[in-house]
Amino acid sequence: MTLRGGPAAASLLVMTSAARIAFAADIAARAPEVVAMTRRLMAVPSPNPPGDVAACAEEAAALLRDVAPDAEVTLHATSAEVTNVVARIAGAAPGRLLAFNGHLDTYPVNEALPWTVDPLRGDVRDGRLYGRGAADMKGGIAASILAFAVLARHRAAWRGEAVLTLAGDEESMGPLGTKWLLDHVPGLNRADAVIIGDAGSPRVLRFGEKGFLWVEVEATGTAAHGAHVHLGENAIDRLRVALDAVVRLRDLPAAAPQAVTAAIAAAKPMSEVLAGVGEAHVLGSVTVNVGRIEGGTAPNLVAASARAACDIRLPVGVTCSDAEAALAAGLGELPGITWRILRRFEPNHTDPAADIILRTHAAAEAVLGGAVAVNMRVGGSDARWFRLFGLPTVVYGPTPHNMGGADEWADVAELEAVARVHALAAFDFLAG
Repeated sequence: MTLRGGPAAASLLVMTSAARIAFAADIAARAPEVVAMTRRLMAVPSPNPPGDVAACAEEAAALLRDVAPDAEVTLHATSAEVTNVVARIAGAAPGRLLAFNGHLDTYPVNEALPWTVDPLRGDVRDGRLYGRGAADMKGGIAASILAFAVLARHRAAWRGEAVLTLAGDEESMGPLGTKWLLDHVPGLNRADAVIIGDAGSPRVLRFGEKGFLWVEVEATGTAAHGAHVHLGENAIDRLRVALDAVVRLRDLPAAAPQAVTAAIAAAKPMSEVLAGVGEAHVLGSVTVNVGRIEGGTAPNLVAASARAACDIRLPVGVTCSDAEAALAAGLGELPGITWRILRRFEPNHTDPAADIILRTHAAAEAVLGGAVAVNMRVGGSDARWFRLFGLPTVVYGPTPHNMGGADEWADVAELEAVARVHALAAFDFLAG
């Protein structure tokens, strides 16, 4: 064994055995196959809503059987719409369990958008793969499938087991997808590490993500004519006061572990070039977005009711209970105000020094030939379900362009790089 790679490899021993060299050469040679795999998955629509991914799950299972014929591939329908895929392959001897994970569902195609390409054909132009799901996340799934297939070809060179799980409902929060898989697939909730190819950037490896509360606030008042406001009580006025209290959650202090704050600070110079100035501040603080407001019936009537929906994102170091207590303190005594939690999930992270983080980082810097940042993730993903079970989890995927909009695309070179990084990180984790 010897030291290889960029800064991430400086403290990590990476195998350079003949088996590892042969594996690295194989995944490098086969990396271009990721485009054809992605196009095959994109050709079978799986928009959520409405959330019917059964046909795409069947296609993914068929693809896995084609590229990894020795793997055990099973389909798991958890509702009329949601079907999940599981593939397993064992190495040469007992050892650690590594899981790949991804989601089959995508944003709706929405033909009314100004598409200039067929959203399901997978056109390749100027090094870009276009179509719904190219970046989020059929490209990431294809990268993991290719990594899984190459692991299967070299199973004599590593120990343990590789499991690939494709969930059917990530866009609707994952209760019938990844959560169901963790509850029902033998051994999955005891995996030693998880790699997820969800959208991001090959230049930034993600070890955690913020939590969230979705809150609905309702206000009631007394209707009256707009010329006789003294006879009424305006629900919209009450709602404005309540929303000011919700927005004050931005001032909650975060007590994050030093390893998390240090990683965010270290990643800032590189990560903010890709994700925008201000990302580091957002990752370390509570954010509040008032996403919807409605109320009243006419300009000349005092509103009798009003309501708003808010998206509150929580950094590591602020729990859902902390935020809910602050909401109760700010809203509890306001007249005519009620509120309820629509969705909640705790912030979550894997120790940046975890083995799978270090190995993925080293593989990424070796494949890309330069520095790769290690950072938190602003948005959510199914990684939260694995971390809820205490499983070390890394998110590493392609950059999303026009995600959810017209002409979604992913860079072909990035897809190939993600496939290589997934494969090398998995091999090193299982063979190390």
